[in-house]
Amino acid sequence: MIEKIQRDTNNAGDIIYKEIKIYNQTITLIYSEVLASGNDISNIILKNISKIIDERLTLPDDIFLFFYNSIPSHNVTKIKDYQDLLNKLWNGYTVFLLDDEHYFGIETRATLDRGITSSEGEISVRGPKDSFTENFNKNLGLVRKRIKSENLWVDSVEIGKQSKTKVGILYMQNIVEDHLVKEIKKKLQSINIDGILDCGYLKDYLHEESTIFPTMITTEKPDLAAMALLEGKLVILCDNSPYSLILPCFFVDLFHTPDDYYQKPINISFIRIIRLIAFFISILIPAYYIAITTHNHDAITTDLLLNFLSQRLTVPFPALVEALLMTVSFEILRESDMRMASTMGTAVSILGGLVLGDAAVSAGIISPIMIIVIAISAISGLVFTSIELSSAIRYFRILLMILSSIFGIYGIFLGSLFLIIKLSSMHSFHKPYLAPFSPLLVKEQEDAFVRLNNVNQTKFRNPLLTKKNRVRGRKQK
Repeated sequence: MIEKIQRDTNNAGDIIYKEIKIYNQTITLIYSEVLASGNDISNIILKNISKIIDERLTLPDDIFLFFYNSIPSHNVTKIKDYQDLLNKLWNGYTVFLLDDEHYFGIETRATLDRGITSSEGEISVRGPKDSFTENFNKNLGLVRKRIKSENLWVDSVEIGKQSKTKVGILYMQNIVEDHLVKEIKKKLQSINIDGILDCGYLKDYLHEESTIFPTMITTEKPDLAAMALLEGKLVILCDNSPYSLILPCFFVDLFHTPDDYYQKPINISFIRIIRLIAFFISILIPAYYIAITTHNHDAITTDLLLNFLSQRLTVPFPALVEALLMTVSFEILRESDMRMASTMGTAVSILGGLVLGDAAVSAGIISPIMIIVIAISAISGLVFTSIELSSAIRYFRILLMILSSIFGIYGIFLGSLFLIIKLSSMHSFHKPYLAPFSPLLVKEQEDAFVRLNNVNQTKFRNPLLTKKNRVRGRKQK
């Protein structure tokens, strides 16, 4: 068996083989020194081997039962076959090889993740600061810490022919619709791929339709995942990924944050309206500026129009080309700032501000008003943390800029109509994407773009998500 393991692993240097003599029997310990914890092996396994000698245990079943009963805090399991042995080895187990027919494993997994830290991408002002990490069990623990119920079920699936990544489907059994769980589980089990390194790999296999708008939420906040579970949604956790997937997702969910439920409704309603205004500003403002300076001069006052035209006298490009240059320059600056080390990010921002601002205006390449328009549009798009939503805003912003340069304000109307039709025709796992507006759900308007009640006063769950247990606070069956 040892020769076979050495041959199949190309005699890997991190695989350690330790032989221990107990009377007339030889026990071989096999483990990976990079995946297994040396302290656990010394404090748990090697110290207990002396007790085996004292009790004169020689039979394989007796040795297994001794460790099984002596180490309640660690997983001790029999190994079914050779492939299971390798799987245990690559998962941080220490394998006991008693003979060619009897072997078992003890979990001695080393801590290789960064631990639980505060969220970096989704900043919380008033709520919990902890975030998911790369460890599956810790992520599951962060959710169970918030939902202490036997109705929180977890179905595990192993995905990836080579990576064998553990993927967990979390749901409230007494709330979620059964057919949604079966559908997601079937899709995950049908994935045929070499490896899954992050939950983002799963999106392409779970998407129902090709669209640039997100039909599932990616989050690193366990409190947001817990809220979604209580609404009747599913949460997917992936080993080695600090993010989770929440599905299904409605368009209105992209304007909500966990902090919305830790403050007064009147304050949150104002903030949500600001987010909605920022969404329209980010898409429409550049297109509207191009329209009024190119075709529809009578859409603004004469004094303001003359001011705009006087600033563009020295600019050699049409308004569309000028806007596209500024948009692309800003996207390049933002991407470089994201990828650059934090110590150099400030220098990049200063350089970009000087080049795009003062130098470009002084050289007569860009008009000052265009810098203001693109800056307002770009800053409005930064309100949203969802990368998919930011990308969708970017695409429709450019589309409306092109249409407005050709048809003027009528082009904005056409682009806006196309956007509404697109959103209205979309579905997220058979649920209408624009709910609760299309179809109109009167009760759900209490927590749509405005919040009319506190969370504990919202009595019913969304009827599109569950029909089993719609009343909040009812005793769970």
